[in-house]
Amino acid sequence: MADKKPSNREQIKQIVAGIEDGIQQIFQSERYLEYLRTMSRFHTYSVNNTILIHMQMPNATQVAGFNKWKNQFGRHVKKGEKGLTVIAPTPFKKKIEEKKLDPVTKSPMLDHDGNVIMEEKEVEIPLFRPVKVFDVSQTEGKPLPQLSSPLTGEVQNYEIFMEALRRTSPVPIAINPIREEGVDGFLDLDARDITVKEGMGQMQTVRTTIHEITHAVLHLKEQNRLSATAGTEQETKSKDRNTKEVEAESVSYTVCQYYGIETSANSLGYIATWSKDKTLPELKASLETISKTANILITSIDRHFQEICKEQGIDLTAQQPEQDA
Repeated sequence: MADKKPSNREQIKQIVAGIEDGIQQIFQSERYLEYLRTMSRFHTYSVNNTILIHMQMPNATQVAGFNKWKNQFGRHVKKGEKGLTVIAPTPFKKKIEEKKLDPVTKSPMLDHDGNVIMEEKEVEIPLFRPVKVFDVSQTEGKPLPQLSSPLTGEVQNYEIFMEALRRTSPVPIAINPIREEGVDGFLDLDARDITVKEGMGQMQTVRTTIHEITHAVLHLKEQNRLSATAGTEQETKSKDRNTKEVEAESVSYTVCQYYGIETSANSLGYIATWSKDKTLPELKASLETISKTANILITSIDRHFQEICKEQGIDLTAQQPEQDA
């Protein structure tokens, strides 16, 4: 008798267990940077799916389902290729009966006989199921349109890109002399502005600006989180300095990787030591913060870059293929 195929629920449970093991393994210095590079290519994906893709094919760059490759991109999956498993939301709608509430008092409404009035409502039940996707390297067919990166060689469209960074930053950015040795830029928390060292090369200026914007975004997010929970039962504590640094460095590294900027990994060398005493929920929370923040920055920079090009009449004909998020 053939073995019974595991249900979606059982498959998801096995996949999540594998993700949790993967999280623990990621926080080894040599694997962590590889994971961040994967995250930069799939910044719109959930942490769970990014980890799944990284565990199965670290060098993946563009994934889509079998039919999407065929129908949308004119490519077909090569014979014998094994798909990558990811988790896809498959919610379904269900009708339920519940008490009808008064819109003002929120109390149950009664009919003439004093009975509670019931009403039918349609609710969406969140469910997930494992699905197969394939990387572009597993397909062949029509060439894909390429993303025209503004940061190749001598930083093409440098002024436009810097203006996109200024519009993305939550605080003003100034290019000024910095006398302190070894300091390329800094965030002034009191003045709420960023200073980037004058006279550096274009690539170094862009790299430093992204780094300081990351610190500003995460700092303001931390302030808002603490203010929102202050004095409540859900009051949260400030993250320790090392965690803040790991998250800021990781976001900056991810964003730079997305734009093809090579950046030093020295500051992430102690990642294994930092993660050693962290619990799984703490590690997962940091990955969520890094993933969401990197996605916000990349999306904002891309949007502003496109807007500025449109304002200046620059035609950007190359577009990035849509990813299955």
